[in-house]
Amino acid sequence: MEAVAAMAVRREEGEEASVSDCESVTTTHNERIDRLMRMDEDQKRRGIIEKAFLSGLGPLRQNTSVVDIRRNGHTSFTSQARLQSFRIFGRAVEKKHAGNANVRFAWYAASKEEISTIFSHGFTHTNGLYGSGVYLYPHHSSIESMNSSVADENGVRRLLLCRVILGKMEVVRPGSQQCHPSSEDFDSGVDNLSAPKRYIVWSSHMNTHILPEYVVTFRAKGYPNMQDPLKKPTSPWMPFSTLISVLSKFLPPQSVNSIAKHHRDHRENKIPRHELIRLVRQIAGDRLLTAIIKSHRAKQLNSTNGFHRRKAQNGTRNRRMDSIQQHRIDFC
Repeated sequence: MEAVAAMAVRREEGEEASVSDCESVTTTHNERIDRLMRMDEDQKRRGIIEKAFLSGLGPLRQNTSVVDIRRNGHTSFTSQARLQSFRIFGRAVEKKHAGNANVRFAWYAASKEEISTIFSHGFTHTNGLYGSGVYLYPHHSSIESMNSSVADENGVRRLLLCRVILGKMEVVRPGSQQCHPSSEDFDSGVDNLSAPKRYIVWSSHMNTHILPEYVVTFRAKGYPNMQDPLKKPTSPWMPFSTLISVLSKFLPPQSVNSIAKHHRDHRENKIPRHELIRLVRQIAGDRLLTAIIKSHRAKQLNSTNGFHRRKAQNGTRNRRMDSIQQHRIDFC
């Protein structure tokens, strides 16, 4: 990724994208992504990004194929403004920390619709397990981001590779309701300083400290943990109201309220089902959701087995009564 970072610096210093007002025209999600710049003429940079993506997947890379990689050419007025803002804040954080803004590449998983919205309007925050902000994953750990990826109608998934101004990071504990740095000394959050698995860019910084640079489009086979909106669940159904009730025992009220709001948005057709699933997973975390669902299934299984046992016992009792009644008839 150092090579990608070096090319990003050269691009900032030597390339000035032409500006248009293309965002003023109503476009579809596909059209917005298609307007990103193809990398056919920059195979070296494309190869570096593809290698970084695949190397972070571990054993899953064998069943994963990259379909396309596109870069943000900053060709609209809005995109140019965001680029300039990112540079200004980068220099400010650099001065604040004696020349080190701690700018890193990080992955962000999103649906096709959300990526389109990000390029048009910027990021929106999530009230998750680590507070209110945008959660990203280190460049060497694309597998973590894949857990939150969403397949479109063609089974294709996408990740954003972003440049992120992290500055001085502070450790954030699960259950935090933090939405900004705890003091002027810090700029971002992290789950673990020595071995981070996720970065937290607070909602107050999300559209000045994150710059989406590349969209990696890929297909992945045989990876059951990823969301798949095309398949209906075959496991016992858990009412969403029950899920929220259980989550309220583990998550802060702010996070539970966010999940409830996303559910209302889904019922009002404001967001699709797969987007609801992605948001719930991002807020609650797969570990907690898995534990809750397993517990629910176990209770349902016990309930079902108990019902069958009672039914069998009733059946035996009924057969005995039938036999007694038959004997009574016979005796008459």
